[in-house]
Amino acid sequence: MVLIERMRAILEKLLEVFTVFLLLALTCIVLVAVTFRTFGNSLIWYDEIASIGLAWLSFYGANLAAIKRAHMGFPGLVSNAPGPLRIGLFVFSEVIVIGFFAIIAYYGYQVFEILAWDNLVSLPSINLTFTQSVIPISAALFILCELLSLPIAWQKMRSGVDSEHEAIEEAIRIAEEDLKGAQS
Repeated sequence: MVLIERMRAILEKLLEVFTVFLLLALTCIVLVAVTFRTFGNSLIWYDEIASIGLAWLSFYGANLAAIKRAHMGFPGLVSNAPGPLRIGLFVFSEVIVIGFFAIIAYYGYQVFEILAWDNLVSLPSINLTFTQSVIPISAALFILCELLSLPIAWQKMRSGVDSEHEAIEEAIRIAEEDLKGAQS
């Protein structure tokens, strides 16, 4: 259990660093492109690279949300259900999510055969398999994130803890501490 929690914490930190890097890179690309366009020199590769960067940020950001169990869901429905139904709903939802991403990973990998000979239009030196690798990689990462965060989610579900209410209570606690600090 300690090993799983350690692996989860390391992966969460890596995903945080990588998504921040993607966000900063995308911001720089947009700022450079706007600057060049302002002076009448549009970058021919901007639109294609920016859209790929946004897709990568979305996919890897979804992985970060998955490891934190921060995706939208119905935690109140599960936590308020009777014990056996709660367990069934939890297991069913996990099977659906993991199964869905296993299918995405499989077919995302299958697309590589189709894209093997294609390159970006504006930057022909970059192969589409590189840009589209985000699909199977992030799908596999999503499964890993779900599995690594499963023990904590299982404990919360078994004890009837609603993660949504838990997050709200934490935000209220932080706001109250900030208010007390500001009044001092």
